[in-house]
Amino acid sequence: GCGLFAEFGGEVVQRPCNAIKELIENSIDAASDSITVSVEDGGLKLLQIADTGHGIRKEDLSIVCERFTTSKLKTFSDLKSINTHGFRGEALASISHVSYVTIQTKTAFDKCAWTAHYKDGKLHPKKPGASADPKPCAGNVGTTISALDLFYNMSTRKRAMNGRDEFNKIAHVLTCYAVHNTGVAFSLKKIGDNMPKLRTTSSATQLDTISNLYGPAVGKELLPFSCDDKNFGFKSRGYLSNANYSGKNFRFLLFINNRLVE
Repeated sequence: GCGLFAEFGGEVVQRPCNAIKELIENSIDAASDSITVSVEDGGLKLLQIADTGHGIRKEDLSIVCERFTTSKLKTFSDLKSINTHGFRGEALASISHVSYVTIQTKTAFDKCAWTAHYKDGKLHPKKPGASADPKPCAGNVGTTISALDLFYNMSTRKRAMNGRDEFNKIAHVLTCYAVHNTGVAFSLKKIGDNMPKLRTTSSATQLDTISNLYGPAVGKELLPFSCDDKNFGFKSRGYLSNANYSGKNFRFLLFINNRLVE
């Protein structure tokens, strides 16, 4: 079927969960060990991700939301050995064309954090007539990205979305990445709620995380498997439920080269 969506250079942001997937992968590539996602109205009013990664340099803030801007390629030869989730530099550009983006970031080498606002891929002043340049602020090492009023310029699409459904889709994406990425703590909360809807720890094993998110009845009935084919350069590993498991819901999580495949 056809539908309205934002597409820039092949990157599609059809729903809040698409945006959060791209941002989570950026956070993981930045070596974050903690990722917190906060949402309001299923991410339509506010979609925010805060990480503990290495941050964005101040001199890069002017171009970070432009198309094809990436920190994951240093030389042309890097294309032959890509081990990051992405490298095209289009996620933030796409999101900035369908929302008002704010980035607060600090590297280990900065004396302070910096905050900047974006619209349509470019730096944008917070208030009319003000400077669009990044401003110094207090903050910890890492990056917080906020997308406000997602699809503000696509009213037909926005009206077709339900905040509760979109939140559930975001929760599914976070659940998948939490299971796959041991060593990273994940948290998901609704703005205004005291307790997160989802929380994992960086010290938990993969089985611990599965039991936490899907319940101990699932975790205790899983069998590990692995396959390694050197001829094809192929490796796989995972868990399968054993014959004792009789749950009604079928759950299939698939990651290829560390990217979630639906």
